[in-house]
Amino acid sequence: MSRRGRTAPLPTTPVRRPPVAVGDGLVVEHRDRTGAVAVYDFRTLPGSEALRRSLARLFAARCVPSRWTSHHSSRYFWHPLQAFTAYLAVLDTPVGDLDELTAGVWTQWRLSQPNTRLGYRQITTVRGLLLDDARLSAAAREALARRVLFPGTKEVSFQGAEFDAIVMAARRVFRAAHLRITDNARHLAQWRSGVLARGSEAWLLGEALDCLARTGEVPRDTRAGQRGRVLARYARVLGGQKPEHTWQRLFLTRMETVALGVLLLAEHGWNLSVINRLRVPRAAPDAGSDGPRIYRVELEKHKRGAGRYFETRNLTDDGAASPGRLITQALETTVFARAAVHVLSPGTDRLLIWRSGKAPLDDRPQREAGRRSGIGVFGFGISGVTAHRWATQQGFACSPFRRGRRTVNTLHRREPGQNSQATHDRVYALADPQVRQAAIPVIAEAAEAVVATARATVFAAELRTEADPGDQSTVTADCHDVANSPYPGPGGGCSASFLMCLACPNARIHPAHYSRLAHLHHALGNLRTALEPGEWQRQWEEGHTRLEHLKGQLGAAVWTRALTDVSDTDRHLIALLLNGDLDP
Repeated sequence: MSRRGRTAPLPTTPVRRPPVAVGDGLVVEHRDRTGAVAVYDFRTLPGSEALRRSLARLFAARCVPSRWTSHHSSRYFWHPLQAFTAYLAVLDTPVGDLDELTAGVWTQWRLSQPNTRLGYRQITTVRGLLLDDARLSAAAREALARRVLFPGTKEVSFQGAEFDAIVMAARRVFRAAHLRITDNARHLAQWRSGVLARGSEAWLLGEALDCLARTGEVPRDTRAGQRGRVLARYARVLGGQKPEHTWQRLFLTRMETVALGVLLLAEHGWNLSVINRLRVPRAAPDAGSDGPRIYRVELEKHKRGAGRYFETRNLTDDGAASPGRLITQALETTVFARAAVHVLSPGTDRLLIWRSGKAPLDDRPQREAGRRSGIGVFGFGISGVTAHRWATQQGFACSPFRRGRRTVNTLHRREPGQNSQATHDRVYALADPQVRQAAIPVIAEAAEAVVATARATVFAAELRTEADPGDQSTVTADCHDVANSPYPGPGGGCSASFLMCLACPNARIHPAHYSRLAHLHHALGNLRTALEPGEWQRQWEEGHTRLEHLKGQLGAAVWTRALTDVSDTDRHLIALLLNGDLDP
C-alpha cells in the first residue's frame, strides 16, 4: 500500500528468480542476464555424494545476479572443479567432504598444478569456492589463503613494422569493403529517389539492391530445378551469381568485420570482448547538420567487476584523421545489416554485424559467452577462431587482438585502456620487453639529471683558515663582495637567503663558522623527519646537500668536535633562520 492508501501497481518486468539446485541438490541451474539457462550436473563429478553436494551448494550460491551474470563465469569455475574432484578421487585416502580437507591435501593439489595461466586459474577458482564453506579447518583455511603468484606472461607486443603491416592489411580490406558498400548505397538511394529510367540496366540493378536491402537476398528463382539461382535479368546487371556480385554489395563479410575490429583496436586500444559488445554509437543531438559529428560510444567490460561494467567515450568526426571517422565508416558499412537484423529481431543493438554465405547460420539463435552471436544469415562480432583465420589469410602468425592491444596501450597510447594504472604497469608495461628496452635511455637521462643536480648543489663557498677583516659577517658565512652578488636584488646588493651563502663563490667559511653550520646541518636533519617529504625537499634539501659536502671536506672528527662547541648564540641564530625571521 502507498502512503495514500492506494494499492501499489504490480511490476511490469518479470521477476528473475534466483538460481536453484534441483535433482536432489546435485543439479544447478544458472540463469544469465538474458534469461538463458545453463545446467551443471554435479552427479557427473567423481567423489562421494557428500562432497559433490557441498560443492553444488557453494556453486549455486554464486549463480545469482549479484555474483555471476553470464554463463562464462559459471563455466570458468566448473572446469577447475572437475579437475579438483578428479584429483581428490584418486588419493589413497579420498576426501569424503569439505570438513575433511586438510592443509596437506590442498598443498599437494596446488603443487600438482603447472606454473601457467591454466594452473593459476585452477588454483584460484577452486580456492575461492572452498573458502565460502564455514566447515573448513583453521589449518586448511590458512593454507588456502596463501598467496598464489601470477605466472609471467609470454605474450609480448608486436614489433613496429609487424604491427604496421597488420594495420595496413586491415585498412586495405576494410577500405575496399567500405567503398563497395557506399557505392552501392548511393546507387540504391538514386533508385529509391526515382531518378533512374525505369527498365534500364541501372534501374534493374537498383531494384535488385532494394530487394537485397529489405530481405538480405537478391531476387532468386523459385521454380523447381532453378530454386536458389538469381533471376537471369538481375544476374546480368549484378555481374554474376557469386557472393561478391550479390549480397556482398551491401553487407560485410566475416573477414571484413575482423579487419574493422583490428582498426578499432589500433585506433582506441579496446580488447576483443569490448569490440564484440559494442552497441551502435549515437550521434550527439546538438551536433547540427553542418558541424562535426560527435558519437557517444558505450563500452562494456564485465571483467572490471560489478558496478564498473560500463563507461562512455565521446568521439568526434571532424576530418579524415579524427578519432570518430572510423565510427562513421563502421556505421556506413553496417547500416543495411543492422536494418535487416532489426526486422528479424527488433531491439538488437549491435554494431559489428556481418552476413554469411550460408543460409541460415543456425536455426536457433546462436549464443557466445551468454550473448546472441547471430540470427538467420547474419552474425555478430568476431570469434577467436575467425581472428586466427583472418591472420592466416593475411600472412600473419597469430591473432592480432591480444598482442595488438598490448602494443597500442604500451607503445602507442602509453596509458591504461579500461584498466587501473596498477594493472597497466604490472601486466602490460613492466612485463613487455620493448617497454623495458625503451626505458633504458629514459632512466639513464634521469640518472644524469640527478648527477647534474647534485653537482649544481655542492658547497661553493671558499674555505679559509682565518677571517678576513674586510669581509662582512652573515649568519652562515662571511661575504667577501656583497656589491657583486650572483643573486642581485632590485636595488642592488644581495637578495639571496643566508642558506644560499653556501652556494656563493663570494662566501668565506673559516673555523668560527663550523659549530654553527654543524648545528644547522643537524637541525635540517631533524626537520626531515617532521615535514612532508615534498615540502622538505623543496625548502631544505639543497642546503642540507651543501652542508653534507662541507662535512665531507672537513672530515668527521672536525664535524663532531664542532657539534660539541655549539653556543647559545648559534642555536638562537639558526632558529631565527629556520623560522624565516632572517629572510631578505
